[in-house]
Amino acid sequence: MERVEVIADAAISVIAAEGMRGLTHRAVDRAAGLPVGSTSYYARTRAALLELTIARIVVLDQAPLSAGGGGLAEFVAGYAFDAITAGRTRMLARYEFALEATRRPELRAAYDEGGLQIRRSATSVLEAAGSTDPSRHARVVVDWMEGTIFGALAGTGSLAPPSYEELLAGAREILTGIGVA
Repeated sequence: MERVEVIADAAISVIAAEGMRGLTHRAVDRAAGLPVGSTSYYARTRAALLELTIARIVVLDQAPLSAGGGGLAEFVAGYAFDAITAGRTRMLARYEFALEATRRPELRAAYDEGGLQIRRSATSVLEAAGSTDPSRHARVVVDWMEGTIFGALAGTGSLAPPSYEELLAGAREILTGIGVA
């Protein structure tokens, strides 16, 4: 793993644990187990560190999209399940970025691009599955996933996050509703 990825991953962990206020170059150095000053070598300013981190989140968000395997419902459920289990830290940091991007236009473009990549992928998959309105249906499916993931991590659903089987049932219901199951 490249040092810049180690730094970005550490920044993700810091943001997930401490919020945006906890994100400092020293905190990232500490979380990454690097000598003091390492983070500032790669990201001189806080803005540069934020950009580096959101770029890494976008890359990590794409990884499950290339995993494939199983049917469409299994893929949707698997993506959501991964986000609330193995991807929990990344998703919590992503939610912090979502809020920060509403106040910092310089982050908005990078944050939005990540979301648009996921929606474009969903549109392509749904079009191949026979959707009659792939863009609109992608919005429905992605919004269901985002709402489900948020609820499981930060909402009242965090008290009892859904199992893979529950997510699979929900994905099948959504996909049946839009006519692609």
